[in-house]
Amino acid sequence: MTDIASLDERGLEEILSEPADAAGQSLARMQGDIVVLGAGGKMGPTLTMMLKKAAPDRNVYAVSRFSDKAVQRRIEQAAITTIEADLLDHSQYSRLPSAQNVFFLVGMKFGATGDSPLTWAQNCYVPSLAARHYKEARVVVFSTGNVYPFVTINGGGATEETPPEPVGEYAQSCLGRERMFQYFSQLYDTPVTIVRLNYANEPRYGIIVDLAQKILNDKPIDLTMGAVNLIYQRDANDYIIRSIALAKSPPAILNVTGPETILIRSLAERIAGVLGRKPQFTSREADSALLSNASRCFKEFGYPRTTLDQMVSMIAGWVDSGRKVLNKPTKYDVCNGKF
Repeated sequence: MTDIASLDERGLEEILSEPADAAGQSLARMQGDIVVLGAGGKMGPTLTMMLKKAAPDRNVYAVSRFSDKAVQRRIEQAAITTIEADLLDHSQYSRLPSAQNVFFLVGMKFGATGDSPLTWAQNCYVPSLAARHYKEARVVVFSTGNVYPFVTINGGGATEETPPEPVGEYAQSCLGRERMFQYFSQLYDTPVTIVRLNYANEPRYGIIVDLAQKILNDKPIDLTMGAVNLIYQRDANDYIIRSIALAKSPPAILNVTGPETILIRSLAERIAGVLGRKPQFTSREADSALLSNASRCFKEFGYPRTTLDQMVSMIAGWVDSGRKVLNKPTKYDVCNGKF
């Protein structure tokens, strides 16, 4: 296992964007160029880089506002064409590249409670624009396990057949995003896969980063949300790329996460062991939590390459070394849906 604490961000992204052979095989069956909408966010850069590595002979386009120019430069260094665009502006779609394969990553979570109109615009209006514009393409849509209701901790998690019951406006708007793609998929017979993801982790963000920072700063960890699902970002990207093979109309739905139901108390103790610290806890575990069951994903594509212990070791080591983090907490412990 690579000592990631010795890497810079470019080196880290090289590892996070390394595809499995099966990702290239999935893309080889799909003709045409690839566009990633919302490529400048947390997962967009490494997903876009992985797509290029898995399909080096294709044109790969990364579309975003790119408020962080360093991110844009790193994407361009991977032989990917970047396009600056505000996807809320319908007039800008006419200059987007044609592509037969689209990965839609646009969305708003952080600050959603403070600006509900923008949240709904980003999560529902933009999907309607993109779905209409790329109606002739295959589309993979990022969604979230937040559209599910809370389920019992020992019940195995919500499956793709579990009826959505989103809690709060953010989660409701995410279901709205799904509904927009479902509507246009059925209207135009567009093949679509909707990926419900929770929670991706890498050394710069995720639940493991959140907990490591609290442990290092001697802050108590709230146990009310008593359990979570985790997946390493490289594995999540790999599944997301391969999910394009499942696209159909009406859309396919695929839960993407790790195989374990992980107790927050146990996870914090594992992280603290790596850090040589003792965690502090507050409150007590509720009987239910936001949990997903990814059995269908594993049946289609196999189990993740990265184990929980490997994730904890790599990520806690990165945080402990003082390396850069994104300062975008997951807010996994929010139980009322107000992000």
